[in-house]
Amino acid sequence: MKILQTLIITSVFQIGFSQIHSTDSLYTVTNTTLAYKVIKKDTLKLDLYKPKHFNDSKPLVIYVHGGGFASGSRDESHTIQFCTKLAEHGFPVASISYRLTMKNKGFGCDIKAKEKLKAFDKASEDISYATKFLMKNSKDLKINTDNIVLAGTSSGAEAILNLVYLYDNNILPKNHKFAGVISLTGALTSLDNINASTAIPTQLFHGTNDNLVPYYIAAHHFCEEADSGYLLLYGSRAIADRLKGLGKSYFLTSFIAEPHQRSSVPMHNHFNDILDFLNHDVINNNIRQTERVLGF
Repeated sequence: MKILQTLIITSVFQIGFSQIHSTDSLYTVTNTTLAYKVIKKDTLKLDLYKPKHFNDSKPLVIYVHGGGFASGSRDESHTIQFCTKLAEHGFPVASISYRLTMKNKGFGCDIKAKEKLKAFDKASEDISYATKFLMKNSKDLKINTDNIVLAGTSSGAEAILNLVYLYDNNILPKNHKFAGVISLTGALTSLDNINASTAIPTQLFHGTNDNLVPYYIAAHHFCEEADSGYLLLYGSRAIADRLKGLGKSYFLTSFIAEPHQRSSVPMHNHFNDILDFLNHDVINNNIRQTERVLGF
């Protein structure tokens, strides 16, 4: 299959790149809160946004919020807006809670690297439980779980990338493969497991001046090697380079000089591009290698 490569450089947010426009919403939306797993004292819940009278087979999107594995929630206002908007366009969305293992601890250079890795894995475990719950109850919930896309912001993006490419999963079926991943300022601790058989359509948003999660290759929070929290991360640029070399589909949007604090902005300002990725790279399985560099 021919690979379509696109590189767009612009000094403003691009308008009209996508073939799908956010004003084309067709569905009213219902929202139901469900408990998907009880782990000791934690009752983990999700909010399921469904297009009303939904009859087609668009993939389910599971969204994972950010907050440094210490804060954040599944029902923050910007998350509700994003999930509702996706559902209006026909995509069922599950916004999930997960165990905040770093709560009251922080996530800086004084936190041991092994604790950071444990946080990644615990979040990936919870996402797996949520996925398993949705798959098991798909008939009753009237959702299609044949193709599931993961989306996440900041620590949520780290968790979903970890789940897709690194996590040793004993919860989901061995042959399970996600249909795509949408990462807003995420990173991986290794690229070694991204290969021709594991690679899936991957959309990446990242600021080049991210001061917490590196855009390319650097330590988490840019810690010094002597710090107990030193952990080398491979950011969106490095992940895209790996997928490019493999001839696999990816969609990288780089924001010149943008810091980490604006990681959730693409959920709204670049919603059309997310629809574009879902419709073309995931649903139509077009193999595209798209890069955009946006400045201000």
